[in-house]
Order: sequence, then structure tokens, then C-alpha cells
Amino acid sequence: MNVNKPASAHTLKSDLKRVDSHKIKSAEYSELPELTDDMLSRGTVKRGGRPVATNPRKQVTIRLPETVLAAWKATGPGWQTRMAELLSKRVA
Repeated sequence: MNVNKPASAHTLKSDLKRVDSHKIKSAEYSELPELTDDMLSRGTVKRGGRPVATNPRKQVTIRLPETVLAAWKATGPGWQTRMAELLSKRVA
């Protein structure tokens, strides 16, 4: 552990207790603009995460000889993808 770093997690540096205790008053609503149909039509919904794959992969368990696995791993990063491409070509 580095001595110069604090042991506790970083804080947000905000007064969350004050924010949580705030009660909205009716006068604050008058500051908000009225929602129009034009405003609502411009709104979009964005979903997080990865896009859905067109050809999703399925996890399987397969037993291979250690020499075969070592040879594929020796080809460097992406060996699993290359193996899948070779198998796909063989099936097609």
C-alpha cells in the first residue's frame, strides 16, 4: 500500500445530507418550463450496454489436448476468436 494515498475511498465532496433533506416547495415548480408536445417529440431513450449480437456466442466446455491448446495460445491474443473463425469456415 502506498503511504501517500488515503486509506478511505474518495468522497463526492458534496453535501448529500443537505440535498436529501430539501423539500420541494410549490414556488419552485413555477420556475420550470411547461412541457410541450415538441419537447416530448424530441426526446429519445438511450439504452446502456452492448448492442445485441446478430449471431450470439454460446459458452461450451470442450476438452482439447494440452499441445493443441498451447499451440493456439502461442499465436497470441485473439486465439479464441481465430479458432472460432476456423471452425466456422470448416462447418460452412
